Amino acid sequence: MTTSETFANLADIVADLSRSIPREERFQRLLDAFRRSFPCDAIALLELEGDQLLPRAVEGLSKDTLGRRFAVQHQPRLAQIMNSRTPVRFPSDSALPDPYDGLVENVHEHLYVHDCLGAALYVDDEPWGAITLDALTPDIFETIDMGVFEAFLAVAAATVRAADWIHELEERLQRRQRIELSQDSQGVEEMIGESAAMKQLHREAETVAASDLTVLILGETGVGKELIARLIHHHSHRAAEPMIHVNCAALPENIAESELFGHVRGAFSGATDNRMGKFELAHEGTLFLDEVGELPLAVQAKLLRALQDGDIQRIGSDRHHKVDVRLIAATNRDLKEEVARGRFRADLYHRLSVYPLVVPPLRERRDDILLLAGYFLARDQRRLGLRNVRLSARARHWLTRFDWPGNIRELEHTLSRGIIRALSAGQDRERIVEVDIEHLGTELTVPSPGQARDHGEPAEVEDLPMKEAVDDFKRRLVEERLRQHQGNRAATAKSLGMDRGNFSRLAKRLAIQ
Repeated sequence: MTTSETFANLADIVADLSRSIPREERFQRLLDAFRRSFPCDAIALLELEGDQLLPRAVEGLSKDTLGRRFAVQHQPRLAQIMNSRTPVRFPSDSALPDPYDGLVENVHEHLYVHDCLGAALYVDDEPWGAITLDALTPDIFETIDMGVFEAFLAVAAATVRAADWIHELEERLQRRQRIELSQDSQGVEEMIGESAAMKQLHREAETVAASDLTVLILGETGVGKELIARLIHHHSHRAAEPMIHVNCAALPENIAESELFGHVRGAFSGATDNRMGKFELAHEGTLFLDEVGELPLAVQAKLLRALQDGDIQRIGSDRHHKVDVRLIAATNRDLKEEVARGRFRADLYHRLSVYPLVVPPLRERRDDILLLAGYFLARDQRRLGLRNVRLSARARHWLTRFDWPGNIRELEHTLSRGIIRALSAGQDRERIVEVDIEHLGTELTVPSPGQARDHGEPAEVEDLPMKEAVDDFKRRLVEERLRQHQGNRAATAKSLGMDRGNFSRLAKRLAIQ
């Protein structure tokens, strides 16, 4: 082949770098150009995964070669190639076994390879893999111009780098699209609340968002910790990149490391392909570790190293990946107590709690309850195609007095159930649907008349119309007497100075079950 033809082949590879080509086709076109330029019977591109070289594209070798795995330590020729920064050519009479002996296709005899040339490919100064050329004719590679061959190798390294970048960008794009499609089902998309505590939390979240500080969001289950994380990400300079959410409580210990850091094909049983971990998917974006207190101690140590160095390794791979990730963690646990009990690493706790934010429970911001209720009712009204939904005065009073141990999530689900119960009770969906106390569920309890409230304060009287206020008092009085008499209605009626029939009618009117 003439020099001009050789450089035309090289130009073809360079031109491919700017084209949108599937990874497999890109590799195949690379080998085609090599084979047209250098005399050989077989050529292979192999990627290093862990301590094995995996064929990614081959020409002149039997198809089953693609399914083979070449352990470097058991293949002396491949080991020499990978340990050298320059091309390696083996003498035709070399006694070292060749990994492709008997694999050259279109040969009817079990012929042995007689000439072998190979070179390691490096990307960002890290070994990516190797390219090997084999021939059945002895000494055929003596005629190769090594300067030209090394130029091809440089372009080959650029090709595999481009292929890897495009593959990872496609994975990130797919991940971002999945995130965007799922956002409609993630609950509250804005911070609802006018209480002083929520206003202060909002200010702090927006302020810390402008930095890259690690944030630890603390709070009970259901208070909206993920919402705060999304708010921080939205107001950060990383807002154009995805926020990757990891529910640490749902990660079994045996796959937690793979979920966070990824793995390579063959790293463990079931690892049938390479997989990016959440750190790589969050590169240049935000990684949100929800319920971080649930992580196993072994994974905590690896997480700490990733946070300290910004350096990760996929399981089964020797290659290091640098990641630029803003970390936000959340937990409903007392991590200081977990550290004291030996269930959470002290060094990781200090690394995570650079800037802690505490989300108050709903019982500490009762002024926000009806605002949140309005948000959820309007959302469910749209979802169910209703004309309108309202709360009765009694229901509003009830909602603001309940302590909501499940916080915002419990309020949301209670109201959704309430609308369904109101419709099931026969209310017309074409008219205004009113949610009353009986629709909210008998599991809700509030302080009884005269019972001390939080901080020893007496029960407050809600600003209700006279009739509703009186009914509310009667309802709470009857419920308290029923509790005292263990549900015995005859004894309850007697204690109230009523006959059984009048008591039953009163209980029915007050919706007491």
